[in-house]
Amino acid sequence: SLQVLETCVNNCGQRFHQAMAKFRFLNELIKVLSPKYYGSWSSEQVKSRVTAVVFSWTVWFPQEVKIQDAYQMLKKQGIVKEDPKLPEDKILPPPSPRPRNSIFDTDEEKSKLLARLLKSNNSEDLQAANCLIKSMVQEEQEKSARVSRRVSTIREVSEKVQCMGEFLEAHRTQELSRPDQEALQTLLQHGEKLRPLLFRLASEAVDDDEALAEVLQASDELTQALRRCRQLAASQ
Repeated sequence: SLQVLETCVNNCGQRFHQAMAKFRFLNELIKVLSPKYYGSWSSEQVKSRVTAVVFSWTVWFPQEVKIQDAYQMLKKQGIVKEDPKLPEDKILPPPSPRPRNSIFDTDEEKSKLLARLLKSNNSEDLQAANCLIKSMVQEEQEKSARVSRRVSTIREVSEKVQCMGEFLEAHRTQELSRPDQEALQTLLQHGEKLRPLLFRLASEAVDDDEALAEVLQASDELTQALRRCRQLAASQ
């Protein structure tokens, strides 16, 4: 069954990958490993194979959050104690679907090299292809993590700027009470903590004009909001 499953993952496309990445399906594999279900009588060979299958999916489908969560849950519960070592000559399945501007599309030199290695019947070339795939996937994961950090941080900045704006609007013409002064100081502290995060995002986005512009705009809005809050605090 596991052999058939791996063959399907290797040869089928997006619809199959989305189906196997659902908790409803992943739970059936987890039951084979969990001592609460079939883990107490499943053979070590089968459990080892299931672990390797799920781990290989975390490597090749980093965008499927449920697969990542399922595997991390197995590790936290101590069911999986260490990541299995995948065979060097095992070619991972083709990705589906990749985000725009993926390294598989933008790095033409690596893509051509990978295509040439995959067409070879030489075992050393296949091992090299697998290493290259893992390297490219890792680079793609790091890129995805940077994008996720940027989106999350900018969203948080936007929310804090909005909170500051609402606070300033509500207290334009009145003296602040003690609780209001404390709330203002909390807003200032939270805003200040976001500034170094934006600086780091800007350094990561130096080669991406659109992302850099987005970060700089968020930084400018935060700076202005902090300045107005400081002026209000100084007037009390």
